[in-house]
Amino acid sequence: MLDLRPNCEYCDKDLPPDSLDACICSYECTFCSACVENILHNVCPNCGGGFSKRPIRPKTERRPGVSLAHQAASKIRINTKYTPEEISEFSGATRATKPGRR
Repeated sequence: MLDLRPNCEYCDKDLPPDSLDACICSYECTFCSACVENILHNVCPNCGGGFSKRPIRPKTERRPGVSLAHQAASKIRINTKYTPEEISEFSGATRATKPGRR
């Protein structure tokens, strides 16, 4: 089950569970769409993969035990360990290759 991490790992912008602005890679690294487009260039600085929009977990319990109230979002904030220079170098070397071919 997705953690639904609460922030962008680059700029630390809040990304609540219902955010339409949250993007994740296959490892659930979480970034806002502005950072994905303008800084990361669709290259996860942690794994080199691409990003997809993070799905939204329903607030309303339509099936017993299945909702945000029962599977809460993570409250643990994570920030990238890489410098802007390291991220720029990494994404620059990778972004020309489409995510499916990385």
